[in-house]
Amino acid sequence: MLQNFSKLFMCLFIICTICFAVSTELTIYNDNTGLVREQRDIELIKGQNEVKFTDVAAQIDATSVHFKSITDPAGTTVLEQNFEYDLISRDKLLSKYIDKEIELVRRFGVSGDKTEILKGTLLSLQGGMTLKVGDKIYSNPSGEIILDKLPEGLITKPTLSWLVDCDKSSENTIEVGYLTSGIKWNADYIVVADTNDKNIDLNGWVTIDNKSGATYKDAKLKLIAGDIHRVSPPSTAYQGERELFVKTAATTAQFQEKSFFEYHMYTLQRKATIQNNETKQIEFVSASQVPAKKLFIYAGARMPFYGYNEYSRADRNYGVETNKDVFVMLEFNNSKENNLGIPLPKGRMRVYKADTDQSLEFIGEDWIDHTPKDELVRIYLGNAFDIVGERVQTDFKMDGFASVTESYKITLRNHKEEPVNVKVVEHLYRWSNWKITAKSQNYDKTDSRTIEFSVPIDKNGEAVVTYTVEYWWE
Repeated sequence: MLQNFSKLFMCLFIICTICFAVSTELTIYNDNTGLVREQRDIELIKGQNEVKFTDVAAQIDATSVHFKSITDPAGTTVLEQNFEYDLISRDKLLSKYIDKEIELVRRFGVSGDKTEILKGTLLSLQGGMTLKVGDKIYSNPSGEIILDKLPEGLITKPTLSWLVDCDKSSENTIEVGYLTSGIKWNADYIVVADTNDKNIDLNGWVTIDNKSGATYKDAKLKLIAGDIHRVSPPSTAYQGERELFVKTAATTAQFQEKSFFEYHMYTLQRKATIQNNETKQIEFVSASQVPAKKLFIYAGARMPFYGYNEYSRADRNYGVETNKDVFVMLEFNNSKENNLGIPLPKGRMRVYKADTDQSLEFIGEDWIDHTPKDELVRIYLGNAFDIVGERVQTDFKMDGFASVTESYKITLRNHKEEPVNVKVVEHLYRWSNWKITAKSQNYDKTDSRTIEFSVPIDKNGEAVVTYTVEYWWE
């Protein structure tokens, strides 16, 4: 144990902390970055001044710091600035006393009420402490260490310091800003579907995770949603989920949203304290009775597109992969008419539904990307239990290497006690030139390689879709 530390710490604190923040603004980005802006009132004398801020983030990017006098910008010049981050620790402190005298208090007796003081030279810390007392060498002795003073160069908190030159003595309001890592935010959404899956209630929560090494007290909080590009140097010198079941809207909107450059900014309409090593959640959007639609989608092949190649001409097994899973998805439009219509930051959507006893049960979750207003939101919740699909290649013919004709049969079986409609998605990946020569029903061409069939199925019923496609090479 180290004694007399409290006096040393207090002395250091008085030296470094000469001013406190008058106001703090914190802007947090999606990419583990925060922008801190502070204004502080300090007394500056004519000539050179050393200004120190101790309560700053430990993961500060020292190259991003700016210092400006609001009171007298023309008469206040920054000569140099430093970021001191060599924080005090037992080993760092003792390493400064190698080849110097220290005192070691050793306690003995039944209750430890008897003491012995050893005064000696600290020789080493490798593998434990080695102490020379007179002609004797003590290897790894135990006891309480007493040091006469705190060595220079060690600090208790990360510290920003400036050497400032002033034209005159005056009280100045100083503005300081810097970027720090270790702080991020993301959006978490809670969606509650009604009994018929026709409407949803949606609550969006901002989740802030602060591991930057600083506390931001009574800060004006802004959040930036968007994909901001930042460069990374080859090397750098600075190194409980919570379920919320919310069914009613907040009385007032806590965040005000606006466009900012090519991003969106959300400003909290009150001040907030963001503690270090804290996860904080704040509601930012709430909407009820949002019209929604449950979708069943069957992509029997579900194969990725790797590009056209020579094998796709002659390989009859190309694209015949199959599975039985029918996707369940929930879809709604982010529009004002649907009680929404605000940009939704990317995040995780958890979906719940009320059981007959009105208890909410979890039914799935998915990630959404940044979604502007008036765009469609589609959430994948899982696979249908009572609906299965089957996809079979029924015919394959080649005309040399000029063309290929193949046929498919898609069978859908509905074991539910109600009719359903399944969207069948077929990817035509064999070649870019194709045409459907036969079909059991109409389809929609959604892009240059994809067609979709909308298939109604009776309760406890079965439906079959067939089609023939011809590919040719020119």
